[in-house]
Amino acid sequence: MGAVESTEGEREPLLVPSQPAINTQPGLSRVYGRRWVVLTMFSLLGFMQGLVWNTWGPIQISAKHVFEFSSTDIAVLVMWGPVGYLPWMLFIWLMDKKGLRASLLLSAFFMVLGAALRSVPLKDLYYRRWMIHGGQLLNGLAGPTIMSAGPLLSTTWFAPDQRATATAIASLIGYLGSACAFLIGPLVVPAPNGTVGSTVYWNQNHIGDRIQFVLYAEVGIIAALFVAVLFYFPSRPPIPPSVAAASQRLSYRSSICRLLSNMRFLMIALAYSVPTGVVAGWAGVLDMILTPAKVSQVDAGWIGFWSIVGGCVVGVAMARFADYIRGMLKLILVLMFAGASLAATWFTLTCLTRLTHLPSTKATLYTSCILVGIFINSSVPIFLELFIETVYPVPEGITCGVVTFLSNLFTGLLLFCLTFYFTELSWLNWCLTGSCIFSLLLLLFFRESYDRLYLDVFVSV
Repeated sequence: MGAVESTEGEREPLLVPSQPAINTQPGLSRVYGRRWVVLTMFSLLGFMQGLVWNTWGPIQISAKHVFEFSSTDIAVLVMWGPVGYLPWMLFIWLMDKKGLRASLLLSAFFMVLGAALRSVPLKDLYYRRWMIHGGQLLNGLAGPTIMSAGPLLSTTWFAPDQRATATAIASLIGYLGSACAFLIGPLVVPAPNGTVGSTVYWNQNHIGDRIQFVLYAEVGIIAALFVAVLFYFPSRPPIPPSVAAASQRLSYRSSICRLLSNMRFLMIALAYSVPTGVVAGWAGVLDMILTPAKVSQVDAGWIGFWSIVGGCVVGVAMARFADYIRGMLKLILVLMFAGASLAATWFTLTCLTRLTHLPSTKATLYTSCILVGIFINSSVPIFLELFIETVYPVPEGITCGVVTFLSNLFTGLLLFCLTFYFTELSWLNWCLTGSCIFSLLLLLFFRESYDRLYLDVFVSV
């Protein structure tokens, strides 16, 4: 009886994949050289989204001089980023149902429209300010895709031994864009008369022309990237690069229910979202925080720049290390947030030099602030990889969409409070320190697992 050959009908699978065109056989996995082109295009859009979001904080003194912005206006301009994240469920649904290309095209369109709206040279300052606010909001609407699609892109296009590195590049490049805003803004836009460190007398028209030049340059670059994505950005390769990339995932509704009922995921999601959300809001108004310490607009820009750049460089290095030595994500995060807690405490106490009598010099402010940025920002790709491993087979876009929404929620809450309490900002430093310690405690009690890694290592053998 056992020697009888099975019929054609008996060989049909009981569960038919929803995407039968994707071959799930491990032996047919393949990586394509074009994956680096796809990663570069996505990363450049992330870079510009971060650059546009952080346009006004580094030049807030000049913007107040030209456009008659108040401190509340500067805080609200930064807050439009988190506010634009409110329709995040629509974007991750689009990403899950239609693929990364459709979601990225929509996000790039919002970026072009927002950048163009900000650059309209209206003479009436009242309407000009509203145009700038509207442009910042449209740029914020690109955040759900830009901030959460990195792990989806890395899983879809990259082999398991390159995934963490690709995630790091895709997720940190937006931080690099906001860092370059600290550099480009103060160097291109001169500070007005009376600003600390200003030795050249600039008139208002010249400052306005320099700001307008920055806005025109940004809209031109974003438009070119939108055209590039429109003509070439495939959602997925013809053959998946790994078993995990080809495997079936949970549906959208099942994924949301799985995430909200998983206590381990909620625990690690808070460990990620609280400090990253606080540090984003804190960095967005870093110039205002450092002004009482007699730090100039240019020096504050350099501090913000190196803190974020350091985090990006260390983040990519740690991700590459995680690709080589797998199963060490929790240990890496614990070490990072132990350092972040110490650095944030040092910076907070240094800013309170009248009470603590600690030396408040440019060197100490530079060092402590840069260390905070390095430790927190470099943890982002490690966190994202740990999320995916913890809740697999929930799709990457949905998982990261939830956690980045939580991060932006905490950023928005912090900046909302800032609109009421902006005269004395030492409380922001204490929020930063407390968030780092809170995250460290959650990480210490978190029990890690590597479900996706197990599938790729053992099933593919």
